[in-house]
Amino acid sequence: VQLVESGGGSVQIGDSLRLSCDVSQYTQIRNCMGWARQAPGKEREEVARFDPGGISTFDADSVKGRFTFSQDNAENTLYLQMNSLKPEDTAMYYCAADPSLGYCRGRRIYEWRYLGQGTQVTVS
Repeated sequence: VQLVESGGGSVQIGDSLRLSCDVSQYTQIRNCMGWARQAPGKEREEVARFDPGGISTFDADSVKGRFTFSQDNAENTLYLQMNSLKPEDTAMYYCAADPSLGYCRGRRIYEWRYLGQGTQVTVS
């Protein structure tokens, strides 16, 4: 297991959560790092990604302005700060990585070659 998510839970509408992804066991080049999610009965959805320049891009319009994606290289951890949570944010959240820019840029985040086991977020 190379990517380990944590921080999920059950919260109320409007609450905040910070998800963490421990990447200390991920020994590949960190060219592509990101988050994806899958809600019950729905297809997987891209949430956010980092490019090698450290600029985060939010793929899901629904989270722009509410979610923040950051990384702490010293602690080998990625973070997804989620504010003003809504019921539609309820999903399993996955951390993802891929060492190849050529590979990851042509694919959805959840198609990258390294994916964690996920952490559940429930908003009600």
